[in-house]
Amino acid sequence: MSEADQLADSDDSEVLERQPAKRRFVARRPAVDLVRGRKAHTVGLFASAAHALEQRQLFVLLPYAIILGLVASLVADAPPAPAALAIVALGLLMALWLSRRVLVALRVFAILAAFWCGFSLLAVHGALFGTPMLYGSAYGTFEARVDGVVAVTEKGRRMVISDIVPVPPTKAVAFRRARILVKDGPPLAPGDIIRGPIRFYAVPGPVLPNAYDSEFHSYFDGIGAYGDATRAISLVRAGDGVAPDRLIDDIRQSIGARISVALAQPADGIARALITGDQTGVTDGARQIMATAGLAHVLSISGLHLTLVAGTVFTVLRLLFALIGPLARRVSAKKLAAVGGIFASLVYYAISGGDIAALRSTVMIVLVFGAVLAGRRALTMRNVAIAGLVTVITDPANVFRPSFQLSFAAVIGLVGVYEILQRRAPRHHGVLGHVVGHFAGIATTSLIAGAATTLFSIYHFQQTSPLGIVGNLMALPLVGFIMMPAAMLSVLAMPFGFERPFLVAMGWSIDRMLDVAGLVAGWSQGINQSPLLTPMALFIGLLALAWFSFFTNRYRLIGPALAIPAVLLFALDQPPDVIVSDTTQALAVSAGPGFALVAGKAPSFATTVWTQTYKLAIAAPPPGMTHCDSLGCITHSPQGFTVAVSKDQAGLAEDCANADLVVTRLDAPPACGAETTVLDRKSLAKGGVEWLRWQPAAGRFEVRPAITDLNRPWRAGR
Repeated sequence: MSEADQLADSDDSEVLERQPAKRRFVARRPAVDLVRGRKAHTVGLFASAAHALEQRQLFVLLPYAIILGLVASLVADAPPAPAALAIVALGLLMALWLSRRVLVALRVFAILAAFWCGFSLLAVHGALFGTPMLYGSAYGTFEARVDGVVAVTEKGRRMVISDIVPVPPTKAVAFRRARILVKDGPPLAPGDIIRGPIRFYAVPGPVLPNAYDSEFHSYFDGIGAYGDATRAISLVRAGDGVAPDRLIDDIRQSIGARISVALAQPADGIARALITGDQTGVTDGARQIMATAGLAHVLSISGLHLTLVAGTVFTVLRLLFALIGPLARRVSAKKLAAVGGIFASLVYYAISGGDIAALRSTVMIVLVFGAVLAGRRALTMRNVAIAGLVTVITDPANVFRPSFQLSFAAVIGLVGVYEILQRRAPRHHGVLGHVVGHFAGIATTSLIAGAATTLFSIYHFQQTSPLGIVGNLMALPLVGFIMMPAAMLSVLAMPFGFERPFLVAMGWSIDRMLDVAGLVAGWSQGINQSPLLTPMALFIGLLALAWFSFFTNRYRLIGPALAIPAVLLFALDQPPDVIVSDTTQALAVSAGPGFALVAGKAPSFATTVWTQTYKLAIAAPPPGMTHCDSLGCITHSPQGFTVAVSKDQAGLAEDCANADLVVTRLDAPPACGAETTVLDRKSLAKGGVEWLRWQPAAGRFEVRPAITDLNRPWRAGR
């Protein structure tokens, strides 16, 4: 039992007797409080905090400070000035140097420096990797370099291009890179130079307030436009066949083609997702039932997959090296195997496409095996913090992606609970004991990872997996003992042409996993509803994870426990009564149990996301709800408000005087906004999708635009 645990379990007199003299000040103040009637757990909490500081746990808070700085830079009314960022950074560096011998001051300035680093990161990355964003559209014939093929679907090949050069008389474009859809043309790979007619258009904004923001992420990826090849693309010049990106892409495409030959859907798409990271082939049905059964994490290459691959390589190599007597006597077989594990994880990361979850997991695996090489503990919160620092500093925009938040929450939860239980974990003896221990480990891991990611899953996907533990208990043995070993053996056998038996075994395990997922998803029907949350939930979750990371004993559980009532009190949201799209002219109004689509067509991307987010169907309005003429339409909602869609200036004056909400693609006169809530061409162009909720007491709408940061470089032309 640690010193902090002993203090927590002792009364006041025992605390003062057991502590060294120089540490008694930690407990003396709580001792006085005890005399005044306060509870003994206060002693344990403060002593635990002091113990964490002595163990230099403040280091694990640095990634959180950087993330808070990132959030603050986006909440600010305007982008920070580069000169101000540099001046404050120099001041903090000087303060760190001057306070290097004063421990308390050094800790404070270290946290402030990390916060300022985060506050500056987006500006720095924008200057290094950002791009002008296209507003409107651009047409013409262009030459460009293929940077990578993102996905191959039935609609065509989605790829990223750069070095975009216009072919006269086409005008030049300002953006550095673009993502385009190519329907016809020769096979393409990274490094190829292509030519063809392309229509570029602006990157779409978020389809709901606080939803995924394509403009924001595309800007930091250097992608300033989306586009379509209007006719077949021609290959001008093939790229360098030995370039690393081309070699890796060739390997990934070859592996994917071999898998498709051996397996049929849905096993084909899942196998490609597990080996190459390409999830475009995963069917919607398979994705949905796996998510409901708590198995969605299997589709995304992350810690589970890298641990199985690198751990298997490590175990096999260690056994082989130990059997070579002369080698084992001179060199540590364990350390040699650790080098092999690092190599295997890097190769797997390369062929997996390298998304943020795989990057975080690869960094963690390298740190774990690095600890083996150095003879230190491998699974520690400090290693998690190092992995967090690497991923946040190298790609700060990814902090706002669901994959980053889910993967780090899961690994923080797992490592934190491991640190608590490691001294108390019972040893399993015999075959039966190991089997029981294995399944107990699966259940514990599923419970911890599920609990750690629940808040983020609800916020981003409005989705929970109430029977996720059951699904993981039934499916993960298939993943660990058949699916991933067969995947690894199939890749190793592909150069020799003997991959089919292993792929067949992998396909069989995938089919059985889907059977399990379907069974668990059926059991979950009716108990998988989740609330709507505001961004405050993410802030609460960040604070809870920071608390959990900092403490080293059972007191770390206080933070997550307090997060539950905090979310219920401050972060619950409600669905809108009206949603208005800025681009597709879709307008949905609440109509009893669902939404009535009173303008626009369904299904569109926007209406599909609205349905998935609010779990409410969008259908045609019921008879008598909407009345239209040549000037527009009037909709009477069961909630007691009226929405007017004005198509002509002649009807605007009447609509402004009588409707509670006026939506028009025209320019509304200023007086209209004084009479009622109005969304016209200008407001929709600036704010994007509009979320509105009726307030009966005030007789007006609460309005939330999807876009509020109009003065940022990724909001071109708004």
